[in-house]
Amino acid sequence: MGAPLSTANTASTANSLSVEDLGSAAQRDRRKRILDATIELASTGGFDAVQMRAVAERADVALGTLYRYFPSKIHLLVSALGRELERADVALRDKPVPGDTAAERVIHVLKRTTRGMQGDAHLTEALTRAFMFADASVQAEIHTVGMLLTQMMTRAMHPEQTDLTDLTDTDVAIARVIGDVWLSALVAWVTGRSTAPETAQHMETAVGLLLRD
Repeated sequence: MGAPLSTANTASTANSLSVEDLGSAAQRDRRKRILDATIELASTGGFDAVQMRAVAERADVALGTLYRYFPSKIHLLVSALGRELERADVALRDKPVPGDTAAERVIHVLKRTTRGMQGDAHLTEALTRAFMFADASVQAEIHTVGMLLTQMMTRAMHPEQTDLTDLTDTDVAIARVIGDVWLSALVAWVTGRSTAPETAQHMETAVGLLLRD
């Protein structure tokens, strides 16, 4: 059985340690092992299977060390969501995104990312529930997830731009809204309020409205 929600999402003023916070290769490797262990446990049993002690044991780190890297289970799982999106983003950079219009390219990215998430229902349930339960203490990790989604959307919208800092405020705003719609659609799928085809159609509708040619 998992910890009650009241303890699973214990408020903390600390943030997770990002890769940029870690000065040594050993520290970065430790963080990677922790996230790997988290994803493995979540893939096996979803949200309830991710217990801090179990993560520490699987990652071969002391429980106190785990808490220094990730102050709570929610910090840990939202960071894992960021890691999964980062992997998806890297994979998408390997070749040009198909599509003649920005809408077609964005829909391709969303569908590919969604299929990857839906392919592991337990993991997606765990990551999505953590995102839903996150409070203000997880602001930094939520910001990382949002920035990754915005980056993926804007790169699909404007593949010709190598420097994303040149994007307009409108481009960034549209990308953020699309990212929010995607997360909302994923929540609906995880909670059984929509099917996979309905999720895809919802995203297509939203993208079509936001990126009309």
